[in-house]
Amino acid sequence: MEADGDDAARVQDPLPLAGEPPADAPDLMTLGRRAWATIGILLTLAILGALLLQLRVLVVPLLIALFPATLLAPLVRMLRSRRWRPAAAAAVVLLAALLLVGGFVGGLITVISAGAEPLLRSLAQGIGDLEDFLTRLPLGLVGGGGLQGLLEQVRERLAANAEQVTSGALSAAVAVVELVASLALFIVALFFYLKDGARLATGLRDTLPRAWRNDAQQMGVRAWTTIGAYFRGQLLVALFDAVFIGIGLALLRVPLALPLAMLVFLGALFPIIGAFVAGSVAVLVALADGGLLAALLVLALIAAVQQVEGNVFQPAILSRAIDLHPLVVIAAIAAGALLLGVLGAFIAVPVAASTARVVDYLRTRQRPISRPGRPAPG
Repeated sequence: MEADGDDAARVQDPLPLAGEPPADAPDLMTLGRRAWATIGILLTLAILGALLLQLRVLVVPLLIALFPATLLAPLVRMLRSRRWRPAAAAAVVLLAALLLVGGFVGGLITVISAGAEPLLRSLAQGIGDLEDFLTRLPLGLVGGGGLQGLLEQVRERLAANAEQVTSGALSAAVAVVELVASLALFIVALFFYLKDGARLATGLRDTLPRAWRNDAQQMGVRAWTTIGAYFRGQLLVALFDAVFIGIGLALLRVPLALPLAMLVFLGALFPIIGAFVAGSVAVLVALADGGLLAALLVLALIAAVQQVEGNVFQPAILSRAIDLHPLVVIAAIAAGALLLGVLGAFIAVPVAASTARVVDYLRTRQRPISRPGRPAPG
């Protein structure tokens, strides 16, 4: 009995030898081409990054304007659904946002300036009390002048560099001009993002090859949604921390409870690091005013609010908008601060979270399956 064609083909094909790579395994030439392609991509990204760094006065405002646009775009859509013209809706929402931010910053400056002198005195006294406590420890954790000696060294270094600071006045003036120009470009870009955001995104997508457009749109939607959800949720989380910690500080009769609550609000916008810094300031003020017991009570209050916020409130608000390991969050904030200062630290976490969502999409998206005799759709 003769075997059919398939069986004969299987009989004729020799079995692979032990240790021999599969027939479809990439050879050295293929691996070499892939390695050179990877090196070329990395060099291209490095050159592009250097070019963008040279054009940072132009590029940074255009990129930063995308973040408040994710917050304000729903308001513009609501007005346009009520038959407002796009330009009018964008202008009204932008003006209201500028007035709100200006009012908050002005009130914050007024409150902090009114309590700046007692706050600084309390901080200095709290640092002194902490230093005295540490020097009394048997292990001798603080020596060589302690914290006060470190502050004296900083003051001496600043005095020695006073001439260099004076000679840098021209550079400071140039920086101010760049800041004003960047701020103006930021406001203009934000207006057009709110007015023509969908059209700009579609035009940018259409510049790509047709086979890439769907992936580019899906990645853009995920990044946009993640950034907007993060900022909206983080503002609510910061308000939660400021309200309950402020109420607790008032009940414990800690001085400057309102400025400290506003500081907690600002610090909560920087996950992990900001909360630690703001909480440390509140503990030092309580230590200076009421002693060690008051400081421990404030520390317990901050820890309790942070536990409720981190385990109950924040997961309910942010959901999966930010699903990053704390070490990744700290590294992102540090990298953002090194690149763009305080502004970079502020936007680092939403950038990392949106990047994670984009990578997750690329990892799980379905590839089109090509059939014999029929090209894959593209």
